[in-house]
Amino acid sequence: MSKLAQLRAQRDAKARAAAELNAKTPADQRMPAADASALDAVLAEIEAIDGEIARENRVAQVAGDERAEHEHALNAAIRDGGANPANAEAAALRAMLTGGLSALSADQRTAMAARQNPDIRAAMSTTTGSEGGYTVAPEFSRTLLQAMKEMGGVRSVATVIQTSTGAQMLFPTTDATAEEGEIVGQNATVSVGETTFGQASLDVYKYSSKSIALPFELLQDSAFDIEAYIRNLLALRLGRIQARHQTVGTGTGQPRGIATAAPVGKTGATGQVTTLTYDDLIDLEHSVDPIYRGAGRYMMHDDALKALRKLKDTQGRPIFVPGYETGNPGGAPDRLLGRQIVINQKMPAPAASAKSVLFGDFSKYLIRDVMDVTLFRMTDSAYTLKGQVGFVAFCRSGGNLLDVGGAVKAYQHPAT
Repeated sequence: MSKLAQLRAQRDAKARAAAELNAKTPADQRMPAADASALDAVLAEIEAIDGEIARENRVAQVAGDERAEHEHALNAAIRDGGANPANAEAAALRAMLTGGLSALSADQRTAMAARQNPDIRAAMSTTTGSEGGYTVAPEFSRTLLQAMKEMGGVRSVATVIQTSTGAQMLFPTTDATAEEGEIVGQNATVSVGETTFGQASLDVYKYSSKSIALPFELLQDSAFDIEAYIRNLLALRLGRIQARHQTVGTGTGQPRGIATAAPVGKTGATGQVTTLTYDDLIDLEHSVDPIYRGAGRYMMHDDALKALRKLKDTQGRPIFVPGYETGNPGGAPDRLLGRQIVINQKMPAPAASAKSVLFGDFSKYLIRDVMDVTLFRMTDSAYTLKGQVGFVAFCRSGGNLLDVGGAVKAYQHPAT
């Protein structure tokens, strides 16, 4: 068992012990001093273990961050030949990426045509082999989108739709929460009660992964999985910029991020430039209408969670409940005031005037992807003279908080 796995096992054990201690005292009673002291000690151990885990992850990141976009993918897998149609399509895609259309065998051309795969057929019909663009095969594009989702952040909890065009999409809106009926007498005329409608738009933007240059030596290596290599690189690059825009995008020339769009539900008192209180979280939750609160979760940067883990309620008990065995059936995730926590490293860290914590129903944030990701293979002179082949990916995506009822609210730190 690796050191990281051992640390996680230790944390699970301590988290179970903390949950058991916390459950011993009813919610309406003050925790005995002995139990409170024991719980504080366990939580301190958990925090120490979390620090060890963070350091282990950081060591791995420092050691591999510069190589992660290159060496990890290179060593990730040996090509899987296989006889099923998906593997055959993958083999054809690899051949095309490695040597262009001329690298496809007669069997591959015949097989692709026989299966009538529209994306592969479209690629084969392209006549500009040196610099032409080829639509990614369905297997590849689905994997790429899934990898972007696994990066967490807004996409992991938002509503995601896919459209066939990038034309402007308008959503009608209305806020009738203050409207109500009336009592009328016999033969009396009812009052006029018109309702007001508006509209919100969900525009898409073209994202680029930036170009990737691969030496011929790597492309010609028979053990090299070109799909895994490109998938990892492009997923990281496209995923990171979209995660940032979906969180703090301005809405001008880029998607409007959820933190940007969320109205302020609670502003901290003067002096709380980097801190929050138990009462602040209660006020934030109750700034969201009960109809949305049932599906409510917290979203924050890890630095904000670090500060909140140290808070205790009026009975001296921590408001943060550490999870245990989060990856196993029957396990429980970390919770704050009984609510799930979404860690989003693109959220603003606690600072003056920053919206560091969001609460509400995040499914009201809509992410729109247009069709599939498109991959281009480039072998013009700029690359050929260096013995390279260039690759670049594009996708079209947008996001907006399509909500007029206050489904998501933000905690904002004071300016001073």
